[in-house]
Amino acid sequence: MKKIVICFTACLYLALAAGCKKTLVEEPHSDLTPEFFSTAQGFQKGLEAAYAGTRSFWGNQNLFTMTVIGTDEFYTGKDGNNNINKYNSNYDTANGTVEAIWKDCYMNINTCNGVIDNSAAVTGLDDNLKSRIVAETKFLRANYYFILVQFWGDVTLNKTFQSTPITSATRTPMAEVYDFIVKDLQDAIATPSFYANPKSSGALPGVATKAAAQHLLAKVYLTRAGSSAKKANDYIDAYNMAKTVITTSGLSLLQDFGDVFAEGNENSNEVIWNVQHTSNLAYNGPNNSGGADNVLNHMWVPQYELRPGMQRSVTYGRPYIRCVPTAWLTNVAFQERVNDTRYNKTFLTTWISNNASSLPKWEAPIPPGAPANAAVGQVKFTVGDTAIFMPGFDVSDAKIAATRYLLIPPRKYDITLSPYMKKYNDTKRADLNYPSIRPVIVYRLAETYLIAAEAAFMGGATMTDALDNINFVRRRAAYPNANPAVMNVTTIPSLDFILDERTRELCGENVRWWDLVRTNKLIDRVKTKNYNPEAAANIKPFHVLRPIPQKQIDGVTTGPKYPQNEGWF
Repeated sequence: MKKIVICFTACLYLALAAGCKKTLVEEPHSDLTPEFFSTAQGFQKGLEAAYAGTRSFWGNQNLFTMTVIGTDEFYTGKDGNNNINKYNSNYDTANGTVEAIWKDCYMNINTCNGVIDNSAAVTGLDDNLKSRIVAETKFLRANYYFILVQFWGDVTLNKTFQSTPITSATRTPMAEVYDFIVKDLQDAIATPSFYANPKSSGALPGVATKAAAQHLLAKVYLTRAGSSAKKANDYIDAYNMAKTVITTSGLSLLQDFGDVFAEGNENSNEVIWNVQHTSNLAYNGPNNSGGADNVLNHMWVPQYELRPGMQRSVTYGRPYIRCVPTAWLTNVAFQERVNDTRYNKTFLTTWISNNASSLPKWEAPIPPGAPANAAVGQVKFTVGDTAIFMPGFDVSDAKIAATRYLLIPPRKYDITLSPYMKKYNDTKRADLNYPSIRPVIVYRLAETYLIAAEAAFMGGATMTDALDNINFVRRRAAYPNANPAVMNVTTIPSLDFILDERTRELCGENVRWWDLVRTNKLIDRVKTKNYNPEAAANIKPFHVLRPIPQKQIDGVTTGPKYPQNEGWF
């Protein structure tokens, strides 16, 4: 879908420093004027713009930084962010990553508002098409507001299109924001012309559907249930809505977990909704770090190219080294690797030599235990052989010295080279430095089962229901074991077990920080249990909310000062 930018400065985000009053009163310019929204063409272009905005989140480095790192799963790599990940003193209200997410949410919400508000005035379009466009737009608006409320709690609820700049704003209680999100999703689901699922006739890849809205609504109920805005039936509603997706969407889990993120499978029967990316450079950019580019293929890649026998390649990726897995993630969460196959299908642990000019040679003295044909001055291996291998268990220093390739046990993992999360690898790129054009999977059916399991465990259904849903996902993880029932559990001892299962299934999928905050486990798992020692040193209770961007606070020059979240200053 084309990237059409709605440039109204009045879309709540007042990204203007105090004193820039001249800019505040300038005539706003946009590719889409308010009048254009009321035309058949402008109405449809507005929807395209609302879809295009999703590429500033799913695939973008900013959402990755705010949801993946600084959790129990990942900490800062050699070239990673050194403030938001570590919750240190440099992580403050002027943080550019936080500011970008806030701004992009409100820009895209205003686009959605323009489409929805002007729908009644549009002529020349079939009524079914008009109502479907409104339903799709409400789904997108719900997503944008869901991002906001999860990160910031109380946020400004802007329900209508703004075509002129404003200098005043207030924060709406979180409960009202949740009610608005729920209403948008309920409206979309109730729309007869809304596509039923991604496989519906006429539904293009990446389009919003009833199944996607139902999945998101289940997740909204589950998230609200863990907040101060909770309602008595939230866990029940979350469970029922998740089961509705499971039983009526027509979607199903793939047989092999390893196929879910295989290149070319982004529109498989397990995928509920994804965000499309494009090879057309006019609609990407502005560079390989932000904007609308999908850079998830770069984020986890370690510094493999500095090791003997290796050089950078499209196959192994461009090393951004933004994060590395915590010891808890690799050694504890994924400890069971006999029946559960997800570790080796999630992480890359073997590199094959691709550089003849840097092959290592045996040096005197030949270490004990070396291969029988090892000779001083001879190469240890050749191109096409294993160059790096991480066995996942400890080996002695003597074994490391005697092995022809670089053998790296867990105690040797570091911020430059560790197992790396490979779900977003893109080997079809024309150049090593290119971003990915793969669609980014946002919602998939395995998570729907886990939502149902968690909601049931928390009181939304029976413990048998919780076990049935979590075991359904776990049995798939055993493939190709002829007896997948070996993965069944008979009890769920705690909410932590469900979080562990979400890690094994959803690792790296831009949800973890939200998962920990939703379950009130961020501080417990990062600091108390010390699963992330780097972040544990600085994290404090107020870090369960992100800071309101300073530019937003400074931009409110009329009326009461815009409130900051507690603990931030």
